[in-house]
Amino acid sequence: MTEREESTGVRRWSAPGRVNLIGEHTDYNDGFVLPIAIPLAVACEGFRHTDDLVRVSSRQRPHEPVRLPARALAAERDLVPSWARYPLGVVAEFGRRGHRIEGLEMVFDGAVPAGAGLSSSAALCCAAAVAVRDLCAAAVGDRELIDIARAAENDYVGAPTGILDHAASILCTEGHALFLDVRAFGAAETGGFEQIPFDLAATGLRLLVIDTGQTHDHAAGGYRTRRAECAAAARSLGVDSLRDIDDIDELSRLSDPVLYRRARHVVTENERVRTVAALLRAGADPRETGPLLNAGHDSLRDDFEVSTDVLDAAVAAARAAGAHGSRMVGGGFGGSIIALVDIGAAARVQDEVQKRLASKGFRDSRTFEAVAAPGAGPIE
Repeated sequence: MTEREESTGVRRWSAPGRVNLIGEHTDYNDGFVLPIAIPLAVACEGFRHTDDLVRVSSRQRPHEPVRLPARALAAERDLVPSWARYPLGVVAEFGRRGHRIEGLEMVFDGAVPAGAGLSSSAALCCAAAVAVRDLCAAAVGDRELIDIARAAENDYVGAPTGILDHAASILCTEGHALFLDVRAFGAAETGGFEQIPFDLAATGLRLLVIDTGQTHDHAAGGYRTRRAECAAAARSLGVDSLRDIDDIDELSRLSDPVLYRRARHVVTENERVRTVAALLRAGADPRETGPLLNAGHDSLRDDFEVSTDVLDAAVAAARAAGAHGSRMVGGGFGGSIIALVDIGAAARVQDEVQKRLASKGFRDSRTFEAVAAPGAGPIE
């Protein structure tokens, strides 16, 4: 920012990435999820201009700034760098909904590793969303803000995500896991989510996140295919979504073995989310959630088929080294794993996973501790 820009009242915001304790691929099936926000975030500096140009730039992409008239955002979508489609999609969606968008400048600085399954793209959208709201559309509530960020990623970028990532980035609070009932949240003006206290350190535990270095891309075909398969299974079962199936025996009506496995993952994963949330809500020892985390990974590997050999190897190494539970996180096809470990075992688990990854050619894996962080908002 220049001195002139600083004098015009530049403001700052941030939006975190997330990890899901449990509940993968359930959000777009109207189901249940249980994420926490992580300390890694996307920061945004922004202010208003008196002209009609929208300017976005990234400290990670210093040679790819974009400057476009607000009215041209939709028409120029395919001509802008791929990273810029996320914030520009947010601005375009505000405009599409009737909010007056004039001159804006936003500079982003992202600390959430891209392609790691930690929701870097949603963090970028949400950082843009809270900035645009505060600068141009103060009356927009959190629910609409989540929908704006999701619509930007779905419609402008072309990534068919659900609302999990955006809801986590906006709604999560420090020291809590977010229990989100996607159907109830979308159908009402209030409710549909609950903040559940989540303090692992108090019980001698840590939640490690290990980025394998094997990247993924939500806009690619695998994620889109799984969504289509879930929709096809719901149609075959005569329900609006797989959320409507509570009894796994009902899935016997599916003659297609692939659709059966996809649906079985969603139905059992919804039950795992409810069980983990109930344990945490009741103040149980979080170690009791370990077998459920393990079962979630096994289901993602075998029934939903979104894990990889690299993720499986990392999970196996974490379990063998003493993790109470370990599983892949995010959409799959690469990314990160989580491991629930005793504090005294954290270094051993980290070392064993890194050794296993290095043996597979992934020597640049990164590990950090996931502590429930606050959601998106201004930086004071």
